[in-house]
Amino acid sequence: MIRFENVTVTYADAAAPTLDGVDLTVPEGELVLLVGPSGVGKSTLLGAVSGLVPHFTGGTLRGRVTVDGRDTRAHRPRELADVVGTVGQDPLAHFVTDTVEDELAYGMESLGLAPAVMRRRVEETLDLLGLAPLRDRPIATLSGGQRQRVAIGSVLTPHPKVLVLDEPTSALDPAAAEEVLAVLQRLVHDLGTTVLMAEHRLERVVQYADRVVLLPAPGAPVVAGPPAEVMAVSPVHPPVVALGRLAGWDPLPLTVRDARRRAGGLRDRLAGLSPAAASPGSGAAVAAGGGPAAAGRAPVAPSGVRAVLGRLVRGGTAPPAPEPPPAAGAGGAGRTVAGTRALSVRRGRVEALRDVGIGVRAGETVALMGRNGAGKSTLLGALVGLVEPASGSVLVGGRAPHRTAPRELVRHVGLVPQEPRDLLYADTVAAECAAADADAGVAPGACRALVSELLPGVAGDTHPRDLSEGQRLALALAVVLTGRPPLLLLDEPTRGLDYAAKARLARVLGRLAAEGHAIVMATHDVELAAELADRVVVLAEGEVVADGPTHEVVVSSPAFAPQVAKILAPQPWLTVAQVEAAL
Repeated sequence: MIRFENVTVTYADAAAPTLDGVDLTVPEGELVLLVGPSGVGKSTLLGAVSGLVPHFTGGTLRGRVTVDGRDTRAHRPRELADVVGTVGQDPLAHFVTDTVEDELAYGMESLGLAPAVMRRRVEETLDLLGLAPLRDRPIATLSGGQRQRVAIGSVLTPHPKVLVLDEPTSALDPAAAEEVLAVLQRLVHDLGTTVLMAEHRLERVVQYADRVVLLPAPGAPVVAGPPAEVMAVSPVHPPVVALGRLAGWDPLPLTVRDARRRAGGLRDRLAGLSPAAASPGSGAAVAAGGGPAAAGRAPVAPSGVRAVLGRLVRGGTAPPAPEPPPAAGAGGAGRTVAGTRALSVRRGRVEALRDVGIGVRAGETVALMGRNGAGKSTLLGALVGLVEPASGSVLVGGRAPHRTAPRELVRHVGLVPQEPRDLLYADTVAAECAAADADAGVAPGACRALVSELLPGVAGDTHPRDLSEGQRLALALAVVLTGRPPLLLLDEPTRGLDYAAKARLARVLGRLAAEGHAIVMATHDVELAAELADRVVVLAEGEVVADGPTHEVVVSSPAFAPQVAKILAPQPWLTVAQVEAAL
C-alpha cells in the first residue's frame, strides 16, 4: 500500500538530510508503528506519505514514494485526499470550521459525498470516538484532548484507505487513548485500513502494532520487523520492555499481561524491599548530576510573562528584583506558595471547576490528572491569572493572580502551556534564548545551556517552526525554566517528547524541586507522574475526586497506574528505576 524507494529528504539550508536513503514497504491492512528519538524525521516520513513533503514543506525529495500506486511527487495532497487521511501533531492546524459536527462533515463535503452518507458517517464517528456529547460545541471551547479526538474523527469520516497519524494519543487521557486505539484496530482488522502511526508513548500503542519501524540516528539504516524483535534493539522502549530487559526475560513482553505472567520470580526477589530509596520527591531517580540549572546561582525573576500576556516590551524598566523560592525543608514540605479555596470557574454555559480546594507547598511536585475536559488546564489558568474565578479564591505568593499586574505576577509563577508556539516568536533558537536571558535578568547563555541539556544537538540558527513538536516544547520549557520561577506550571509537558527527552526533563524538574520550587503539572503521562510527583490530584467534571501521595492514588487506579505498578502489584513499585535501585 505504501512504498519508499531510496527516499532522501533535504530541507532548504539544512546541513544534512532529514531522511537519507529510506527503503520501506507498508502492506495493506496493517497497523505500523513508527518509532525513534525526537528529531530523527518521523514527521517528515509521514508527511511524504500524504504529499505534504515536499509540496507544502518545501525542500527536496529524492527517490520515490507511492501510496496505492500513486507517486506523491506527481500528486499534490488534495489529489491524495481520497486515499490518505492525515492528523498531525497540532490538531488546531487542521480545523477549518467552528463546531465539532461541521468539522467531521467538512472532509466529506470536499469529496462530494451524498448528504445521506455524510449524515450516517458523522453519527458513526461521534459514537466511535465518544464525541456525541460535544457535537454542537465550538471547537475553541474544547480541551486539547477533545480537539485531538475531533481531528482524528475528521479524517475517519471520508473512509480513507490509509491513515497517517502523528502522535495521535499524546493529548488524550488513558481511557480516551484506549478508545481511539481500539477504533484504529477495528478499522485495520475489519475494514483493511492501513495505519501508519508515529507515537512516543509506546506503553500505550506497541501491543497494537503489527510491525514496528525504527528510525535510528541519522546515517543508520531503518529497522523494521515484529514489535518484540525491534523493541529488543530500540533505544526508545516502554517501561514494560525496560523491566523485561532488567529482569532478563526472553522474549521481551510487550503487554502488562505477558509481563505479569513472568514476574513471579521478580516479585519474590523484591519481597521485603522498599522503593523509598528511589521514590518520587526524594530526588534519587531524577536529581542526579549537576548542569546549568543546578544549585549555585541565585534565583532570578521568572520569565513566565510570556505565558501571561506575552513577552514584555524590552527596554526601559529593568526586570523586578528576584524573589528566591522558600526553602523546601525536610521531605520537600515547605510553606504553602499557592492554593485555591472553594474555587469555581465558568466557561460560558460550562462549569469548568466546582468547589476546588488545593494547596501547593515549596519543593512539592503535584500532578493534576483526569480525563480530557476535567478542568486541569482551567485550574492552571486560574493559578496564573488567565482565568477569573466565578466564586471562591486563588492565591499565589499571597496575591490573587487575576488581580495582579503581569509584571508583578511573573516574579511568582511561570506557565508552559499546551501549545509551545504561544511562547516562541523569534526567528532562531539563539534569539529565543537571548530574549529569555534578558527577560529573566540572568547572564547570557543560561537559557542556551538549558536548551543544550533538554534538546542536545539543535543548532542556534534553527528556526523554531522547523523543530518537531517535541523539540518546540523543550525550547519553550527552557525559556520559562530560565527564570526559575518559585511556582512552575506545566500543561502536558511531555507531549511529543521521547523517553530520553523525558528523562532529561525529569532531571531538571527534580533539581528545581530540590531547590524549593513548587511544580504543578497537568498531565496524562502516568509514567511521568509516577517518577516525579509527590502528590496526585485527580479531577473529574471540574471537581477534585482524589488528592494524596502518588503511590496511594495511582496504584489504586486502573486508569492512572503506571506499567510497573500493574506488573508488580500488590507490591508498591512505580518505576523501573525504583526496581533497579532495589536490586
